[in-house]
Amino acid sequence: MAIERTLVLIKPDGQKRKLTGLVIDRLDHAGFEMIATRIVPVTRKLAEAHYEALKDKPFFQNLINFFVPTKNFKILAIVYQGENVISEVRKVVGATNPEAADPSSIRGSFGRISSVTGIMENVVHASANAEDAEREIALWFRKEDLPE
Repeated sequence: MAIERTLVLIKPDGQKRKLTGLVIDRLDHAGFEMIATRIVPVTRKLAEAHYEALKDKPFFQNLINFFVPTKNFKILAIVYQGENVISEVRKVVGATNPEAADPSSIRGSFGRISSVTGIMENVVHASANAEDAEREIALWFRKEDLPE
């Protein structure tokens, strides 16, 4: 089996609710190898590039506004590496919709759909597949931030 890399982002709701340590703890306890971290200033341009595949969806602008809540907002980006790490991280993270996620997953434990905004607050982003992981890691990390 080939070694893969995947991207995990602690989203604004996860940071606001002080869940960063709990998210990292769950991923560490699952045995994933963290190979890079970076605190990244999030611009609209970066958020739009990250969610480019969703640009034609009606919720796209609300998603971008949620992802970039204020100027100078920063996100913790993490790269994990290992065999089958993309699918294994996604199991620990849980389904995108926190109401459908396994209750023991990160999103099942901490995610919610805001009754005020209707926005899905699912705490973390995790790459969906190898192509997304490669593209997303390149967006959030410089080459020199990553081991060879």
